[in-house]
Amino acid sequence: MSSVVSYLPGSAAVPSATAAEIQRVFERQRETAIRLRTSTAQERIAKIRRLCDAMMTYRQQIHEAAYLDFKKPPAEVDLAEVLPVVSEAKHAMRALKKWMKPKGVWPTSLTIGLKSWVQYEPKGRCLIVSPWNYNVNLCFGPLVSCIAAGNTAILKPSEMTPHLSALMAKMIKELFPEDEVALFEGDVSVSTELLALPFDHIFFTGSPAVGKVVMAAAAKHLTSVTLELGGKSPTIIDETADLALAARTLMWGKYTNNGQTCIAPDYVYVHASKKDAFAQECIKVIEECYGKSAKEQMASPYLARVVNQRHTKRINALLTDATQRGARVLCGGEAVENECFIQPTLLDDIPADAKIQSEEIFGPLLPIMPYTDLDAVIAAINAEPKPLALYIWSRNEANIQKALKSTSAGGTCINHCVVQYAHGNLPFGGVNNSGIGNAHGEYGFRAFSHERAVVRTRFMMARTLFPPYTKFKSKMLDIMIKTQ
Repeated sequence: MSSVVSYLPGSAAVPSATAAEIQRVFERQRETAIRLRTSTAQERIAKIRRLCDAMMTYRQQIHEAAYLDFKKPPAEVDLAEVLPVVSEAKHAMRALKKWMKPKGVWPTSLTIGLKSWVQYEPKGRCLIVSPWNYNVNLCFGPLVSCIAAGNTAILKPSEMTPHLSALMAKMIKELFPEDEVALFEGDVSVSTELLALPFDHIFFTGSPAVGKVVMAAAAKHLTSVTLELGGKSPTIIDETADLALAARTLMWGKYTNNGQTCIAPDYVYVHASKKDAFAQECIKVIEECYGKSAKEQMASPYLARVVNQRHTKRINALLTDATQRGARVLCGGEAVENECFIQPTLLDDIPADAKIQSEEIFGPLLPIMPYTDLDAVIAAINAEPKPLALYIWSRNEANIQKALKSTSAGGTCINHCVVQYAHGNLPFGGVNNSGIGNAHGEYGFRAFSHERAVVRTRFMMARTLFPPYTKFKSKMLDIMIKTQ
């Protein structure tokens, strides 16, 4: 990172697209979407390759824009922004021909004589809305799937990371004609204009609260949606867990992007007999990675900032509320709101009525709560909305299976953290409050495709049951019903 780059949170103005411009591009994409229904795998792969190559060409500029927006370390940008998009693109290029092939299905006893298959067709004009925390990844990753499925796309990145948003706009304008892929910058008014249009599919990543707004807007046009949301993702650490490994891994998962990650651990249940030892291991990791004091951590090149002062105030208010109600700070606890800085903070003795217990933190605060009864922990998790992720640390298979089978979550890691997102052969998505639908790899391709059922007659068996309904035909029906 060049030493001349300074950290100026929110310093770039984001231009807003006009309603007329949005409508014009949306209409231009209509005919293109119809034309792309017959696009070949080679044509789609060529587009994905352009995007993949651009990620490497613009890699340094992505680093710089992310630093300007919230001081994100270059290695973290590579790990969480560049690498996932490149990996998604290369996976799609390798597998797309296979994904696009119609999939034959066996006839049932009622459909003997018919050849049947599932044919994947593009949904059409798609809208992708991405959040500020991983603006590049969560915009261009779904775009790979959208292009792979043969659609057009309009992209709306978050205005809260304006340098990244502007760079993404530049990249898209250079890579694609606007009737195939276009990007509109701007505030919530631009999102509102876009959501009023009758898209064929909407892929939204963000909070559950905004996800409800998106779903309501989509319902007006019966538009299908993929919603990648969030929620409070719990971690369970039992008495058999490897505490040092758990601490090292969870602190990485929690404080990457300074806690501003939808699948970051939101709170940790630790067996009471191991709580103090686990907390000490966590403190050791934080100090090794970011420094011991607030001053050292502010100067650390490895710790991103909170995205803006408004979110810093929100997180600091959660911290203040918790401590005023009796929570104990185990480490951290300092904030400098005008610098968008909050220390990596561990909390203990959190009262049940603290706001941090009910609100998604999305920042560098981590409550640690002791338990003695795993069933009580499971009951507490099940009393809350279903999370996007649940993490289990244990070497006891019975405990692992109990936690896994007795809870519901979008995804789960056993003795690991957040890596479920990186597995391109797994579906990534939430459940109910934490999301609808899946992304990544073939699951992403299918999210942007309509699975069309096709049957073709080989020999007509059904005509034996056409009217008039004679006694013989009624007897045939009776036999068919009884033998199913």
